[in-house]
Amino acid sequence: MTKKTKPTGQAPHNGRASGGADAGRALPAPAEQFTPQIETEIAGVRFQNPVWTASGTFGYGREFAHLIDLNQLGAICVKGISPEPMEGNPPPRIYETASGMLNAIGLQNVGAKRFLSEKLPFLRTLQARTVVNVFAYSTEDYVRCIETLNEGEGIAAYELNISCPNTRCGGIVYGSDPRLTEEVVAASKRAARYPLFVKLSPNVTDIVMFARVAEAAGADALSLVNTFVGMAIDVETRTPRISNVTAGLSGPGIKPVALRMVYQAARAVKIPIIGLGGIASAEDALEFLIAGARAVQVGTANFYDPGTSPRIVDGIRDYCRRKRLHLADLVGSLKVPATRA
Repeated sequence: MTKKTKPTGQAPHNGRASGGADAGRALPAPAEQFTPQIETEIAGVRFQNPVWTASGTFGYGREFAHLIDLNQLGAICVKGISPEPMEGNPPPRIYETASGMLNAIGLQNVGAKRFLSEKLPFLRTLQARTVVNVFAYSTEDYVRCIETLNEGEGIAAYELNISCPNTRCGGIVYGSDPRLTEEVVAASKRAARYPLFVKLSPNVTDIVMFARVAEAAGADALSLVNTFVGMAIDVETRTPRISNVTAGLSGPGIKPVALRMVYQAARAVKIPIIGLGGIASAEDALEFLIAGARAVQVGTANFYDPGTSPRIVDGIRDYCRRKRLHLADLVGSLKVPATRA
C-alpha cells in the first residue's frame, strides 16, 4: 500500500477528528496572543486598571511623580481632605511594627479650597483617576467639605472616611455606630456631585451590618478596610511609641482579616467593593479580586517600595493573560466548597 503524504500547507494536527463537532472552530489563541481586559467600572466611572493607591500613603500624587509613572495607575486616592487645613498630630507619629506599621499622622492636609487650587490641577493631567478622601468631625462639616470640593473639575469620586469621631456625640466614631453611619452617608450622598465611596472601619464586630447600612444610605461603592486601632510601648521608658498613644495599624499583618471582611461584604451587598489592607504584591491583589473586590488599593507598601503599584498592575495583567481571563471573569470567582457556600 502506498503511504499517503500530508498535503502541503495542511494545518497542524489539533487532536480532533476532522468533520466532528469542532470542525471549523477556531483554536484558542496562544496565551501570549491573548489580550486581557483589565479595565474596571465603578459607579459609572471607568478606571484603566483596578490598582489604586490608598489615601494617606501617597500624598497628593505629585510627591511620587519622580519615582514612578503615575499614568500606569488606575487611580490615586489622595490623603484625607477636611473643610479647613489641619496640621496633624505632633511626632512621633509613625512606628514600624512586625509585618506592618502604626501611624497617627492626624489627617494633616491643606484643606478643601487649597486642594482645588494647588493639588487638583496637576492630578487632572494624569490618566489615573482622582479619588478624593473626605473626613470631618461632624455631619455638617462632611457636607461642607463635599460642597466645596464639588466646585472642582476632574474628580472621579469621593471616598468618605467614616473612621472619625463625631465631636457632637461625645467622640463616638461614625463608622462604629450604625445610626451615625447612616446619617453621614445619606447627608454626604445628597450633597455629592460625584459618586460616593464609603471607607469602612474594621474596628467593628459585624462588618456586614455596616456594609448594608452604608449601601441603604446611598453609598455607590465601599472601600474596606481602613486601619485597625493598635499601639506600641517603649519598655525602657514605659512611654507610648506614638504621641497619640493609639494609632492605625496597617501593612501585611492585617491582610488576612481585611480579606475576610472584603469577602463577607461582597457577598452581602450589591454595590462594588474596593479592597485594601496589607496588599504588597500581585498575588495579594489577586486574592482580594477573587474574593469579590472590583478594585484594590496599595497602602503601606508605598512607603518602602513606591514601585509596588505598577508592578501589581503588570502582575494582574500577566496572570489574566496566563489564565486567559478578563478582569470581569476574575472578580468574585472564589471556588467555595459546597459545604461552605
